Amino acid sequence: QVQLVESGGGLVQPGGSLRLSCAHSGITWDDYPIAWFRQVPGQEREIVSCYTTTDGSSYYADSVKGRFTISRDSATVYLRMDNLKPEDTAVYYCATQFGKMCLTSPDIYDVWGRGTQVTVSS
Repeated sequence: QVQLVESGGGLVQPGGSLRLSCAHSGITWDDYPIAWFRQVPGQEREIVSCYTTTDGSSYYADSVKGRFTISRDSATVYLRMDNLKPEDTAVYYCATQFGKMCLTSPDIYDVWGRGTQVTVSS
């Protein structure tokens, strides 16, 4: 059974940094793309970043380009978030889908973690 577990969220001041982690079991990262999404209550879940080993490419939403960085090792996918803004406040989820390419629609993703809260506030 595939399981994803996020950690690393918390309260941070504007301009600060956090690093989220997504640990897996039951899946080999090398085979499938891994994405980070976020969701604010009352709004749709939106993609933040995605990494695929198919061509080693990474995707970033325009709102986080230059501030967020996705990376991975054999057991964990990370999302480094710098220069955080109040509008980054959300629950952050990692997800994977049994295809090869990074896709932006949350409907495509098959497995989700439970999420970790990120709050950016002074």
